[in-house]
Amino acid sequence: MTDTDALLNGFRKFRENLYGKNPKQYRDLLSKGQSPHFAVVACADSRVDPAIAFQTEPGDIFAIRNIAALVPPYEDDGRHHGTSAALEYAVRILKVGHIIIIGHAHCGGITNMIHKQEGTESTDTFISTWTDLLKQARERALKAEPGLEGEALQTASERQAVLVSLDNLKAFPFVIDAVAAGTLSLHGWYLNIFEAMLEAFNPETGTFELLG
Repeated sequence: MTDTDALLNGFRKFRENLYGKNPKQYRDLLSKGQSPHFAVVACADSRVDPAIAFQTEPGDIFAIRNIAALVPPYEDDGRHHGTSAALEYAVRILKVGHIIIIGHAHCGGITNMIHKQEGTESTDTFISTWTDLLKQARERALKAEPGLEGEALQTASERQAVLVSLDNLKAFPFVIDAVAAGTLSLHGWYLNIFEAMLEAFNPETGTFELLG
């Protein structure tokens, strides 16, 4: 048995069960195209799959996944911007009604950022440059609660990272236009998959509130 056999067996189960019981659902996704109502910016962490966490069907969500569920600052510089391109596709082409940024508990990307900000020397090529975009999350967490450290700082920074990404998202021109037109809503959520708990940021209270 090879390492990939588990994936192949999983595909066979999909073909026999999910696809086999309703092939029309999948063929319609081809003939009619995709029209997801939600774009989800989530972490690439293998433990946090939005399709599983929210029990969605194929075609329900447009998933944008990267290290730390990060929306980078808007930069129109002609370079390669994968997350920004996916966001533009979601808003301009798919015309999603909601973009949800989902941070999560025990995020390795946030841990990387905190360690670097606290003086740990970076030996990676790309990771720290990416997570440095979220260093403001740690700064905000410490400003709100001076003296935070360890797991408390990690958790507070994870929540603040969602807000940093939300702020960045609000600066994209096509997002500004869609929000102003009333066709797009923005959300910041925080998921603790290990406790099956979900929180949403309430801009009126400035706090994360339990959803379920």
